[in-house]
Amino acid sequence: MAAAKYHGIELDIRDFAAEAGEESPSPASLARWLNEQGAVAKGMRVRWRYLVRLTNTPPIVLMFRDGSAALMVGANADRGVVWLRDPLTDEGAAPVAVDELRLSQVWTGDVLLVKRRRDQSEADAPFDLGWFVKIVLRERRALRDILIASVVLSVLTIFPALLVMQVIDRVVNYRSMATLVSIIGIVVILSFYEILLTYARRELMLVVSTRIDTRLSLHAFNRLLALPLEFYERQQTGRVLGRYMAIYKVRDFLTGKLMTVFLDMFTLLVILPLLFYMSATLAWMTVACAGLIGLIAVVFIGPIRRIYGRLVDAEMERGSVLYETVAGIRTVKTLALEPSRREMWDETTADVVRWKLAAGRMANWPQTLVMPLDMFMSRGIILVGAYLALQSSGGIAAGGLMAFMMLGGRVTAPLVGLARLLEDLNEVSTALGEAGMVLNQPTETKALTNGMRPRVKGALSFTDVNFTYPGAAVKALNNVNFEIPAGTMLGLVGRSGSGKSTVTRLLQGVSRTYTGYLRLDGIEMREINLTHLRRSFGVVLQDNFLFRGTVRDNITAGRPGLTIDDVVRAARLAGAEEFIERMPAGYDTWIEEGSTNISGGQRQRLAIARAVISDPKLMILDEATSALDPESEALVNANLQRIGKGRTMVIVSHRLSSLVDCDLICVMDQGSVVDLAPHAVLLERCEIYRMLWMQQNRHQYGGESSRASMLAEGE
Repeated sequence: MAAAKYHGIELDIRDFAAEAGEESPSPASLARWLNEQGAVAKGMRVRWRYLVRLTNTPPIVLMFRDGSAALMVGANADRGVVWLRDPLTDEGAAPVAVDELRLSQVWTGDVLLVKRRRDQSEADAPFDLGWFVKIVLRERRALRDILIASVVLSVLTIFPALLVMQVIDRVVNYRSMATLVSIIGIVVILSFYEILLTYARRELMLVVSTRIDTRLSLHAFNRLLALPLEFYERQQTGRVLGRYMAIYKVRDFLTGKLMTVFLDMFTLLVILPLLFYMSATLAWMTVACAGLIGLIAVVFIGPIRRIYGRLVDAEMERGSVLYETVAGIRTVKTLALEPSRREMWDETTADVVRWKLAAGRMANWPQTLVMPLDMFMSRGIILVGAYLALQSSGGIAAGGLMAFMMLGGRVTAPLVGLARLLEDLNEVSTALGEAGMVLNQPTETKALTNGMRPRVKGALSFTDVNFTYPGAAVKALNNVNFEIPAGTMLGLVGRSGSGKSTVTRLLQGVSRTYTGYLRLDGIEMREINLTHLRRSFGVVLQDNFLFRGTVRDNITAGRPGLTIDDVVRAARLAGAEEFIERMPAGYDTWIEEGSTNISGGQRQRLAIARAVISDPKLMILDEATSALDPESEALVNANLQRIGKGRTMVIVSHRLSSLVDCDLICVMDQGSVVDLAPHAVLLERCEIYRMLWMQQNRHQYGGESSRASMLAEGE
């Protein structure tokens, strides 16, 4: 944290999640954390002779054997000392000079280098072919070794053909046993080296492709997590997943066919000059046939691309239907929607089959046109060579003709592969465009890594706040103005669509495109680091998602480093302790997917425990009790007074009875604040609140509630 602060980056230790099994943070886990927070960090192992030469550098973190660390703030190679500062002391404290002997007793040899990110990182760069190429080129050293192995293998491929030529022209014609023995020895030696180099190249290619796959998966998933919630609310989940998976088609192309053809091109560069030396006529025939194959492939690129684009759209539509059906299978079963979902699946499958058939037919044309050229290269050239040998006494010999055919096959494969690579570009470009429609969306990366990290107390202030959802014609919030001090329990009420949930969205930083001023403890919300803001809040929604895992894992989802004592305290505060202790394994009870083995009320109380475990100073409950049965709702409401002690609470609820004990209740209508006062005052002076109250408590007001209900419906 001290090293990052030197570069102007403020870190919150609560954001750090230690790796499992680590007694103290390793340089790798610290570097990962720093990179997530907008810095550039790298862990390295350095020898003393290099460390002492690092003069005029920013502070370097030195890792010690006991799990502690120090900042190296200077070095002097002539004197053989480095200056260390304890990061826990005051910044003005004088550093201590340490020599090699003293440092070697405590230093592990590991250092952590930290700097501020000033250029556009891979995580923020546009997702295109250039981005992929940068990922691949990061493996320069391994690619260099693969290149060297490919060049050597290309040279070795020449010798078998030359040896065959010698066998036919020398051994067979002259019946020379000594020459045959010599050739056998050469073949054995060359074969051994070829097998060894081929194995090494495959191993290197496997390592490179695996590293690229890992880096690609990490970057793409991080980009997916960095997308704002608004994007996911506008897009079908099935389409998002379908477009995201398209990146693996690009990955397979770059690390598979493209790399193979690229390596085969070295074989072409080595063998082609030899073919022209052996027979220029046959060599030109081979090159011409391969060129025609490439021309045919280029002509069909456009039509195949258009049809394949339609096929991708149809497959994503079918994937969306499948995802919606599986995700909503409970609704499908309870409402007997199987026939309608089956009909929708049949229609989307028919579209996929129709376009797949069209794509196959279109791809069949270039393959058919290429066949005569391919057959001529494999069969016709040997006939032409035989004709040339018969017509001219100085022509190619029988052994030379056999050698040419062997080498010609090696030349044809990369040329044909290069031509057919153009066909694959259709699929890759389409897949790249589909993935880019998701991964090139504006992210929250800057807001998640930059900004202020103030200590949250909970005072809120809305000043002329206006907000409109994308594509909407009416404002969701219209000149909202109110202010509450820290520690206030605030209720938000109003008819559906009045803007209650929109207020909570702005507080959580889900939407930051509002106008006006929304301040937390006097600081504008948009100036606060988004990760810090959300970690400082406790949020409980109407339908909370519990992850597949234990009860303890779900309560500590946002704070994996907390102890079982913290978990028990949060569960007790949320009123969840009593039912957790009745579970078969207590806090280690496994929660099934979709929370099928716990009730709705239990799920809500676990969500509240998850929200309060970090002791937030501001909590938001958005319709948290609307889906509960009366008993569970009463239990949760009874706990709210305990939970709200010493913190600001913003409670959205349609049930006004759960807001009676709030310090203030904000009544909203059509995006504006109508009134702000305690319950008793609102009953007297706010007509909207009074009508909503009478409508929900008609059993107390008799006939008067009917009139209020009619008025509410009319308005």
